[in-house]
Amino acid sequence: MFTYTVSVSTGKQEFAETINDIYLTLVGTERCSDRTLLDKSVVDHFARGSVVPVDINVKEILGDLVLVKLEKEKILFNDHWYCRCISVTTPSGDCVEFPCYRWIDFEKEVVLRDDKGEPYFYLLTIQSDDNMKEYRRMELESRQLLFRWKEWRPGFPMSIDANSSTELPLDIQFEAAKSVDFSLNYITAIRNLGLNKFLKLSSWKDIADFEKIFVKIKNTVSGLNVSEYVMQNWNKDYFFGYQFLNGCNPVVIRKCMNLPDKFAVTQEMVEGSLDRGLTLHEELKAGNIYIADYAILAGVQANATDPDTKQYLAAPFCLLYNNSQNEILPIAIQLSRQTTAGVGNTVFLPSDNQYDWMLAKMWVKSSDFSVHQLVTHLLRTHLISEVFAIAMYRQLAAVHPVFKLLIPHVRFTIAINTAAREKLICKSGLFDKANGTGGIGIVEVIQKAMKTLTYKSLCFPEAMKARGVDNKEDLPNYYYRDDGMMVWEAVKSFVSDVVRIYYGSDETVQKDEEIQAFAQDVCFSGMKNCPKDCEFPNSLKTREQLVEYLTLVIFTASAQHAAVNFGQYDWFAWIPNSPSTMRKPPPTQKGQVDMKYIMESLPDRGRSSWHLGAVWALSQYQDEELFLGVYPDKHFTEQSVIEATKTFRKKLGEVTNIIKSRNEKLKLPYWYLSPDRIPNSVAI
Repeated sequence: MFTYTVSVSTGKQEFAETINDIYLTLVGTERCSDRTLLDKSVVDHFARGSVVPVDINVKEILGDLVLVKLEKEKILFNDHWYCRCISVTTPSGDCVEFPCYRWIDFEKEVVLRDDKGEPYFYLLTIQSDDNMKEYRRMELESRQLLFRWKEWRPGFPMSIDANSSTELPLDIQFEAAKSVDFSLNYITAIRNLGLNKFLKLSSWKDIADFEKIFVKIKNTVSGLNVSEYVMQNWNKDYFFGYQFLNGCNPVVIRKCMNLPDKFAVTQEMVEGSLDRGLTLHEELKAGNIYIADYAILAGVQANATDPDTKQYLAAPFCLLYNNSQNEILPIAIQLSRQTTAGVGNTVFLPSDNQYDWMLAKMWVKSSDFSVHQLVTHLLRTHLISEVFAIAMYRQLAAVHPVFKLLIPHVRFTIAINTAAREKLICKSGLFDKANGTGGIGIVEVIQKAMKTLTYKSLCFPEAMKARGVDNKEDLPNYYYRDDGMMVWEAVKSFVSDVVRIYYGSDETVQKDEEIQAFAQDVCFSGMKNCPKDCEFPNSLKTREQLVEYLTLVIFTASAQHAAVNFGQYDWFAWIPNSPSTMRKPPPTQKGQVDMKYIMESLPDRGRSSWHLGAVWALSQYQDEELFLGVYPDKHFTEQSVIEATKTFRKKLGEVTNIIKSRNEKLKLPYWYLSPDRIPNSVAI
């Protein structure tokens, strides 16, 4: 007799244990073991966090182990079991790992495969026998029944076909300890911040009144109270401009070489703001003029869910000047965009009276807040990442190296988005309570943003070039760009290492049917509402193209989301700096605004409280957060990938140290793209 010692590892999550019968079969290249009922005499059999050893005796050596089959049969009732992995020590002393990391529920048979040391392409095609191909086919067909596409709203990226979190497949639901209830979180945040007494919908009397709900919380990373720094400096022009580079929405600013047709700014208006002795035309040609253009908000219906409070939106132009001191300063703001210049196209200037200029900047920041929430944050990180996640589950078998590479970066993403559709951005949802783009505005903005969304705009280096902000000499102190490029290159290097382990040539990429199906599902299903020229590839022909594609997926879910999410409280807590809504129409003439008009424009007490609770809740890291490059689930068993992962973590550590060293010299540190603070996935 020959003995194979099998170790069965159960997860540590709540309810991971099982009392059902578990059967196991070892499959080798020569023969199979008998279907074996795992011994229930073991104390705490399959308890949470347990590792159960089981000896399986066979009359003949099985050959090289290739599969482990697991079957779970209910006794009195069916429960769920989370199997981390199976490890098998052979009679010769070799240890073979079979990663699982999944909930086993109603499946009659779960097949685990180890591809250690074998290029995946050959397993997929040449060396795979018909049985292995059949197992993969059955696995994917089963997943495709669970992960179905659905159009939640017309024109949106496709999402999971589930109306509530409880309808999601078990493997992508929040663990019990990490459930998310937006209503509870917001209300808890409001209570913890002491805002309950301010929920009545009445206006504040003065800017200083916002201090009554302002909570000074020190940033645990930098040791600096960023939100207090914002409160002290928000109305200064240099700080207004700085936020376009390193605030919570650092993706709008672009180089302006020619003024938009509907922008009525002239040389005479701005000549007092230009400090190089050049004309506006000359500054444009020299590359010193930048613009923030909120055209996407033109024609969008403002939130009308509260019949007692009228709310307003604008679609401003904001012209920015990189002066000789490398300060980004606002030099002209236009709040409307009539067809021809006239009264409606008033251009507000720094030389105007303080209330006109203050309110004009508030309108820009309110518009910026709306674009951040719906386009930069919701669409371009949350919804895009969900598309990649669903396509991955539908088209890539668990043994596929790209599945193993991506799965840490889609953790909880579908669940958080489903929860958001249930409570946050749904009709009469929590988003409506404080935001000017609530109600139908949510749908209108996403639909418009989808019409201009392109694949290349999600590639970080390409996005920088497209906006003309990639040159450090032209635009220094753009830490979002600088840190983002370092993280992008680190991720790309890691992805390249993994891809070259499994794909020996471009031809192997082309012949990988699962990878091609993955790209096709994203292009033709998940992103089907994008325009035809969106450039999402429907096939991947080279290793280089595959590397860029996977880098984009990982970077979007980790770094990009971190950059635009975790600074929300820092930058939005001081409400005059980023009003979530405006309750008076934008001024069309100068000299008619006073402080009373400004206070009647800004969010009232109730909306201010809901806003503060929201940005606080959304800025919190989760318990036991997994940061970029930290992969406790060992999906990869190959030593070559393990070494590549170590190299990745080393490079991320080097980036972290560079950022830390720079931040020590800054009055206001920028840490949102420090790898040690970037979660692996979109999970909040």
